[in-house]
Amino acid sequence: MPWFASSDYWLSRLVFQRALAGVYAVAFLSAALQFRALIGERGILPVPEFLRRVPARRAPSLFRWRYSDRFFALCAWGGAALSLTLVAGAGDAVPLAVSMLLWAVLWGLYLSIVNVGQTWYGFGWESLLLETGFLAVFLGNEDTAPPLLVLLLLRWLLFRVEFGAGLIKMRGDSCWRDLTCLYYHHETQPMPGPLSWFFHRLPRPLHRVETAANHVAQLVVPFLLFTPQPVASVAAGLVVVTQLWLVLSGNFAWLNWLTVVLALAAVDGSLVADPPVLPEPPLWYGVLVLAVTVLVLVRSWGPARNLLSRNQAMNRSFDPLHLVNTYGAFGSVGRVRDEIVVEGTDSPADGPDTVWREYGFRGKPGDVRRLPRQFAPYHLRLDWMMWFAALSPAYARPWFGPLVERLLDGDRDTLRLLRHNPFPGVPPARIRARLYRYRFTTWRELRETGAWWHRTLVREFLPPTRLAAPASPAAGEGATP
Repeated sequence: MPWFASSDYWLSRLVFQRALAGVYAVAFLSAALQFRALIGERGILPVPEFLRRVPARRAPSLFRWRYSDRFFALCAWGGAALSLTLVAGAGDAVPLAVSMLLWAVLWGLYLSIVNVGQTWYGFGWESLLLETGFLAVFLGNEDTAPPLLVLLLLRWLLFRVEFGAGLIKMRGDSCWRDLTCLYYHHETQPMPGPLSWFFHRLPRPLHRVETAANHVAQLVVPFLLFTPQPVASVAAGLVVVTQLWLVLSGNFAWLNWLTVVLALAAVDGSLVADPPVLPEPPLWYGVLVLAVTVLVLVRSWGPARNLLSRNQAMNRSFDPLHLVNTYGAFGSVGRVRDEIVVEGTDSPADGPDTVWREYGFRGKPGDVRRLPRQFAPYHLRLDWMMWFAALSPAYARPWFGPLVERLLDGDRDTLRLLRHNPFPGVPPARIRARLYRYRFTTWRELRETGAWWHRTLVREFLPPTRLAAPASPAAGEGATP
């Protein structure tokens, strides 16, 4: 069936699958190392409470059957281990049906995590990984030539990622239309990287060129993905170059890397190496691929309408399985950067000798002399949510109070999420949070002070707070100002 499968994409599939498995490994590692503090049994937003509150039809998950921190850890570390075996090529060393089962297990495990992750897993790249991982189940292995229908579905996904991001920019902030957004973006993005300061200090005419090039990459190039080869491969290459530029300029978890992986699936591998002769697909596999193609096309109606809507939504899932979603990023760009600085003190009351010491976060700006670090594709979930909280206290309402309680209690799992704990022995008596306005320093300020940031106090975010004494043995503890 030459219309159904083509050996020309054998190399593209091999690289795509290995790279996707690598992204899965990072995602499971992020879950394994952070879940206890964020969603564990004693976490900030505990999974058991969420499962009691939300019906199964809205959040299907393996943890509906059973939840414990030990079981979650088993799933997360097991997913990471399985991902690494697929990176090593395990999917091509087993029969086709077994290979599909391995990819399905990865997808099911990560779906189970995302659907109980609550606000910590509300990012677009979670759905993007699940949608990509679902399609990967049906991409086959060395027992059959790559199915063209699945490859086209991957291009359709990449089209929605790029074109959706382009449209949301043009419909959103006026600075995208007048080509000035990058005057601010590198400084105000959620988590700057080690080169973000230098990108921000590029000449403004170059920022305008960057913005215009972004529009071409997101509004024109995606259509070329559906043209004949080698034009489609060139379009995929342009997507890769654009995404690697974003990798250099900031930290966006695995969003850029996964977009690169999707682009690789559109490259004609025969342009690089002669493909081997692969077997024709078995009938059951062909029927299954056709059924999945119909399912995805039907489920694409909502995301397609969203692309064409004046009220386009970003990063929305249209079903609890995250099969077909809508994407987008930076429909608006902040002109200033505010950061929440969390501090503690040993003093039970304010006085002339009160000393407040600052907690250090791993990724978000804090110490003005600390150059931002590179963490992507690893995802620092708490640091990202701190950025949202600085935009509006409404983002912080469900979790900031419990975070403060755990810092006052000296919770080890929570402290492991931080870079620096200023109270290594005994927890502080009180904690406060203050909102500062940050900006990148100039070249002159950097030379004179060695500081990458300059900050000024804006206002109080949380007044000094201590743990309240329990009203009764069953009342528990709470943070009170």
